[in-house]
Amino acid sequence: VDVWCSQTQQRIVGCYQANACVSDCSPTPCVLKVADKITEQFDSAVLLMLDGGKMSPDDRVPPIVMYERKDSRWTLKDKRTIMLRQWEETRAIANQMLESGDHTLLVDFDSHLDDITKDWTNQKLNTKIAELTSPVNGNI
Repeated sequence: VDVWCSQTQQRIVGCYQANACVSDCSPTPCVLKVADKITEQFDSAVLLMLDGGKMSPDDRVPPIVMYERKDSRWTLKDKRTIMLRQWEETRAIANQMLESGDHTLLVDFDSHLDDITKDWTNQKLNTKIAELTSPVNGNI
C-alpha cells in the first residue's frame, strides 16, 4: 500500500467501515486500531462509518458518520463542520451504478486480502465513475 501511494502520489487519510447490522454504525475495535495506525502517519485522519439506516436511493442525507481523533480517543465530528461537496451528484452516480450492477466492481481491502487477484485500487470502478462524471455525460 505504501509503495502504491508513493508511486501514485496519494496518501491514506482515513478509513471506513460498514457493519453487517444496518442499525449499527459504531466502530469496531479492529477498525479503531487501523484508524490509530493511519493517525500515526496523518494527524488529521478520519474514520467514516456507513449508516445503514440512511442507505436508500431517496435519502437526501449522506449515509455516513464521521469520527476524528481528539485527546487519544475517536469522537464524533461535529456535523456542522463537515462539508460534503457534490453530494447530490455523488448520490445520483451511486444510484446509476446500483441500477447498472457496476457496484459489484468495488473491491475493498478485506476482499483483496481474501483473494489477492482482486484489485483493491479499483481501477475498473474508477474508470466507470470517470465515465459517469465526464462532461460528455452532462456532468462536471
